[in-house]
Amino acid sequence: MFAPGAGRPLGAVATVLVIIAGAYATRVLPFSLVEIAALAVAGAVWLFLAVFFRDPEREVGEGIVSAADGRVSAIEREGDRVRISVFMNVTNVHVNRFPLTAKVEAVDDAGSGFRPAYGRDAAENVRRRYALESALGPVEVVQITGILARRLVSFVKPGVLGHKGDRFGMIVFGSRVDVVLPGSRVELAVTVGDPVRAGVTTIARERA
Repeated sequence: MFAPGAGRPLGAVATVLVIIAGAYATRVLPFSLVEIAALAVAGAVWLFLAVFFRDPEREVGEGIVSAADGRVSAIEREGDRVRISVFMNVTNVHVNRFPLTAKVEAVDDAGSGFRPAYGRDAAENVRRRYALESALGPVEVVQITGILARRLVSFVKPGVLGHKGDRFGMIVFGSRVDVVLPGSRVELAVTVGDPVRAGVTTIARERA
């Protein structure tokens, strides 16, 4: 299964492959090294895009789950809130998922620049914030761009009720996703460096 919107780039490259192969399929002479190289490059590009846009079905995990694939890059206390940051590299699945069942109250863009997503000042990069209202109270999920990842994609709009594990968007070519939770209501279940999977890995549990 591929992420929404993947059909256009995958289809474009596939069409190029078919045209190149079809143009030479009826020839008696064998392919030249240049033609073989062109086919190999086009095939490699298609394979890369297929891997990048993959969107596997997943069994939703317990508690509050990660919104992104990758590794926990930071955990920070901000007053009564706790921010869990996950850094995504180019090989991760890039579709982002709701960490808990919540209603989307607002979606807004902010920030400027495209600093490395793993740096502390990346929080000021171009970003998209999803303000959620949940049983725990206000929760935020923030997609943050990086040096290469500059396209933020949203699948939802304000007013939508998202169930835990549902897809809400993606970041093209990796970067960072933050989940901001009410600190007094949760107990953390991850530490910095832990690998996580969107919709599956428990990052926090509601405090009893």
